[in-house]
Order: sequence, then structure tokens, then C-alpha cells
Amino acid sequence: MDTQSETHPPPPPAADLDGFPVAAKSLLSERRLHTLKQGDMFGVFDQTGDILFGDGIADGLYFHDTRYLSGLSMTLQGVRPILLSSTVRENNVLLSVDLTNTDIDGPDGRKMNHDLLHVRRSRFLWNRVCYERVEIRNFDVEPRTALLDIRFLADFADLFEARGSTRARRGTQREPVVTDSEVTLAYDGLDGRRRTTLLRFWPPPASLDARHAAFRFDLPPGQRVLIHYEVECDPDGVHDAQPNRRFLTGAVEARRALRLSSSRAAAIATSNEIFNEAIRRCICDIYMLLTDKKTGPYPYAGVPWFSTAFGRDALITAMLTLWLDPEIARGVLNYLARHQARVEDPVADAEPGKILHEVRHGEMAELGEVPFRHYYGSIDSTPLFVMLAGQYLERTGDVALMTMIWPNIERAIDWIDRYGDRDGDGFVEYGRRNKDGLINQGWKDSYDSIFHADGTLAEGPIALCEVQAYVYAARRAAATIGRRLGKTAYAERQDHLAEALRVAFNARFWIEELGTFALALDGHKKQCRVRSSNAGHVLLTDITTPDRVPSLVQGLMHRSSFTGWGIRTIPEGEARYNPMAYHNGSVWPHDNALIGLGLARHGYRDEAARLFRGMFEAAFYTDLRRLPELFCGFTRNRAEGPVRYPVACSPQAWAAATLPALIQSTLGLSFDPATVAVHFERPRLPEFLDEMTLYNLEIGGDRVTVRLVRVGNEVAINVVERTESIRVQIAS
Repeated sequence: MDTQSETHPPPPPAADLDGFPVAAKSLLSERRLHTLKQGDMFGVFDQTGDILFGDGIADGLYFHDTRYLSGLSMTLQGVRPILLSSTVRENNVLLSVDLTNTDIDGPDGRKMNHDLLHVRRSRFLWNRVCYERVEIRNFDVEPRTALLDIRFLADFADLFEARGSTRARRGTQREPVVTDSEVTLAYDGLDGRRRTTLLRFWPPPASLDARHAAFRFDLPPGQRVLIHYEVECDPDGVHDAQPNRRFLTGAVEARRALRLSSSRAAAIATSNEIFNEAIRRCICDIYMLLTDKKTGPYPYAGVPWFSTAFGRDALITAMLTLWLDPEIARGVLNYLARHQARVEDPVADAEPGKILHEVRHGEMAELGEVPFRHYYGSIDSTPLFVMLAGQYLERTGDVALMTMIWPNIERAIDWIDRYGDRDGDGFVEYGRRNKDGLINQGWKDSYDSIFHADGTLAEGPIALCEVQAYVYAARRAAATIGRRLGKTAYAERQDHLAEALRVAFNARFWIEELGTFALALDGHKKQCRVRSSNAGHVLLTDITTPDRVPSLVQGLMHRSSFTGWGIRTIPEGEARYNPMAYHNGSVWPHDNALIGLGLARHGYRDEAARLFRGMFEAAFYTDLRRLPELFCGFTRNRAEGPVRYPVACSPQAWAAATLPALIQSTLGLSFDPATVAVHFERPRLPEFLDEMTLYNLEIGGDRVTVRLVRVGNEVAINVVERTESIRVQIAS
């Protein structure tokens, strides 16, 4: 018999105006949550391992943008146990939580003092299943009876509901099915899909109902007992093995899979053990966020809100990790080529040749309640796609992939010509075609992120400064790839258009009195005369004239912009500057990584090293040595860490890629597949690193390991091990 779903209290609407906000009522940084992610499943848990449920709380176990478990709590002797410690292991596979009992009367009437029963929770995700083992051990000199209760709830909320959106209607909650050791909870969505959560327990609980499993154990002194349970999303078959056996085999498979994928990457070890912790966390986060698609590995953007395929995020993550593992870029290019827009669809902001912004699989996306099922509302993904293709070819020499995706590259360039340049002035502009889509469609997509010097919001269509640089790089990349494929006439045309864009860009965007490029041109071609980190992305290319680079760099590194941790999105003194704003004064690690690569490209290796130091020291102060999506842009104070941004995602793919990218920028590291050579140009090591070893730098199957030692302001490089063909070249 069907029962109508219970409607939980909707979170209050947030103040953001883009329609799909990340509400700040449940402060992620304040609660110190733990996250796990594997494939298309992720979990958000409190420090005890529980999942809290209530108004404004988005904890849960999610699969394909739906919350399959919205509440989970464990009590010992009828009360919540005391937290001793909890952590996610360095490899990101296992969450470990240690707990103990409070002072309480036992079930036999005897008083039980605190710290006599120890509870350890061990949890991991693997193949749509959340596995947990609970170990209870009696450290008393007398026998004790342990009562353990596990309560659970599944609301099947869409991720956008969990984030704060409200819905007029929901689907139907099915009647729970309960056996002696299993509970099946199911929901029939308005999209016609049934979503099912299966909980299995071993040993069978003393009692079990639709929301509660109760266990009772008599424990002699020093003895322990194990409880296993698993939560499976949309089960697809009958499992012969009990949860205790599946826990062990699943843990082995999860560790093996992560170790196998991360083994592709070059390894990094230094003389600074704290930095080693931070860089290991970066690598583990990157490979945890990778999701295996038919087209290859694809980095999901971040946990919890962005654990899905994003175009821009994946393209930038692939750029930042290209030296480390080019297979990531290959997977990103393949996936985005397959999902390139073929037709015009105003609802999805799609036009032929445009590259994806975002994919969602939840009920609200399927029903069109949010426009993000296959959404194309980003202005920069398309040029970044071609730009990455050029960088990938330069890194690997993989002409076969370029041949395969060449039609996609042509379509992307055609989109720039036909749709990106809306008014034929040579610049690429955006303006949403769906009233529910994103207002701003660059990487700073807050509603108020593009504005004039007096704070007035810019009206579109809007041409962002960094997007013009990406388009310039895309045309140069298309020309390079075209020549490799024998398409000489096409290549010459792209070079000609790139040069014309370079001339027009320098004429229209440069602001002499500010020494920087305008944030944007609005719909009336009026400059947004605002200093910004966006202008730093221009340095990734050669679009600017060389005489303007020193002034641009000086502004980026000025104290109004550089906080000591990193470069602000908007510097102090601008009209909408706010160090607590998402895009108008905060510090984003990936933003700094891209600027660092640009600084190095133009020879500013010492400035790149300053960014490197700031980002590392920010990681030093953060939990697990993990750089978050962003942090507040307050000026650095002595002996204090950066101020947290309340709802920053952590881990976030492009944040995890920041330290590896800054290593590349300070070392001047590049690759030449034609000569099978690794190049170091004017390498620098920041003062917190005396030595660094890079293991297994790879070109076409050849590998080399090098050791770098800082000697004053210079760096000595020694080849530790190499295959026969590969060479190392150093330019001072």
C-alpha cells in the first residue's frame, strides 16, 4: 500500500538571486563535516559519523543528485556516545570514528562509568554501497551489556531541495519492506523513476523496523563484538555474501582501485614533511573526485554541492594536472566532445558546438524544475575545450586523439564565430536565453560579480576579459592542431583571427590609469573599470602586449590584491569589495594557480613562488591539509590561518590541483614529446622547500625521476633514474 511522502520542513530561501543558491544556514566550516565520495555516490557526515536531519541541514548519503539516506544516528546505552576522534584516512577511502560511553545506568541496573566501552566506526563507499563496521569493546574488569541503536531515515530529496530550493509537489513514498535483517525504503518520483534504499544488517538485530535497528550484546571483560551494515542505492541484484564479508572484500577493492588510478600520476616528495602531507592530500583528493566514464576518467567538481560533471571545472582541473597525469585531460576531452551541443535549445542555453556546463541526474533536473539536466550556460567552457586540446597535444604528442576530436574542435570554433560573438565585434559575449539559467556565465557566476566602478551591475551581453584571452588561445591551439593534421588553410585563418583579436583586445580592454585590463565590456561596450583577478588569467596567453605585463603583475601582487595567502578575486578599494563575498573579494586557490602559471609563462617565477608559499601555508592551517574551494579574503594576520568561507566545498577538484600546478609554475616545467625531453626553465624552489624529488615524469612511455636542491636562489637538478630515450634540459 502506497503512503504519501512526508514533507520535511523546507530550508529558508537564501539571499542569492541566481535562483539556485547554496544557503549558508548550515555552516559547513562550523560543523567540521566529513565527506566521502566514490563514483556517483558521496556522503556528508558529522564528526561522530552520524547524518543529522533537520531544517537547513544537507547531510546525507547521495547518489545521482538524490539523497538516499537523510538521517543516521547511533546511540550506546540509549544516549549519543562521546566523540574521541574522527578522521578520513589520507587515501580518502575510509572514515574512522572513535567513541566511548558516558556515565550512565546500565540495562542491568548497575551504574556504568564513562570510558569503559570503546566504539569504533569504520565506513567507506564502493559501487553504490555505503559499508560500515561497528566494533564495540569492553575495557571494564566486569562483564557489561552493550545496547546499540541505529536509527535511519530516507527522504529522497533532490540535491537542490537539500541545498535550499522548495517544491510545490513531491512524489510518493512507498511502504517500507522489513525482514529480520533488511529494510527496503523506496520513493516513486514525479519523473517516473523509483529510487530505492536497501539497508542490510549482520548479525540480525534484536529488533528491526522501518527506522530503527536495535542490538544487545553481553560482553565479558576485554571482549569485543562486530556489527556490519550497508546502505545500497538502487540495488540491482541479490547478494549471497553477508555484510561482514562484503565489507572486507569491498574495502580491498576500493583501496586497490584508488591505488591503481593514482599510480598514473607523477609522485612528489620533498624535504618538508608538512608539505608532503598537503601534496599527498591533493593527489588523493584529485583521484577520489575522478569518476570513471566510458570516455575515461572525469574529475567531478567537488563535494558536496558539485559532485557531478561540470565542463569548466573539469577543463581547468585537467589543465592544472596536465604535467602530472595527462590521462585526466584525455578523459575530459573525450567526455565533453561526446556531450557537445548539437542543436539550439534556449532552455538549456545550448547552441551547436557549445561545450557543456553541467549535468544533473536528479528528479528536479529530469522534470525541468531546474535547467541543469544538460546545461550549457557557461561562456568559457567552449574556448577552454580547444585550449586544453592544444595543451594536451603539446604535452603528449597524441595526434590520434586530435584526429578523433577534430570535428568537435571545428564545431567549437564555429560556435565562437556564429554564436559566441553576438554582435560581430570580434569579442565573445554571454547573455542567458533561459530566465531560470545563470545570470553570469563566466567562472565568477554570482549575480553581482560583474559590475562597474560605481558598483552598478553590468547589463549584458557581457564580454569578460579572461574569456577573450581563452578565445585567443583557442584559435592559436586550433591553428597548431590544424597544421599537425594537414589543414594549413584553416590554421592560417585561425592565426589571422587570433592576431586581430589580440589587437582589438588591447585597444578596447586596457585601462592605462589602472594598469590592468577591464573586468568586462557591458552590453553597450562600456568598460567595467574594475581591477580583478580575471585580468590575471590573461597572462596564461600571449594576447597582451609585453610592455603591459609588468604593470599588470604589479597590480596583482599589490597589498590591496594579495592578502598574504593569495590574490583576491576583487581587490580592496573596489566598489563591491567584500572579503566575505563569494566572488567579490574572496581568495580561490584555483584562481591563484592559473595566475601562477601565467606569471611563470611571462618569466615572473619569484612572484609565482609567493603564491605557492601563500597557498601552502593556507593548507597548513586547514583541516587535513586540504585547500577548500575558497576562503575569505581578509589580510593575513600573524599566527592565524585564513578565515573560512562558510559553505566552501571541500574537497574541490580545481582546489586540489592548485599545489601541483604551482609546483609546475615555479619550476618552469614543460615537456617536448617530439624530442622526448623534460624542460626546466629558470626553476625556483620556495624557501620552505630545500629539496624536491619528482618521480616518474612521463612522455610517451619513457620516464625520468629528478631531484631538485635549492642552493641560495638557484636550483640544482640531478637525474636519479631514467629510461634510455628521455632527456632532461635546464635553461637558466
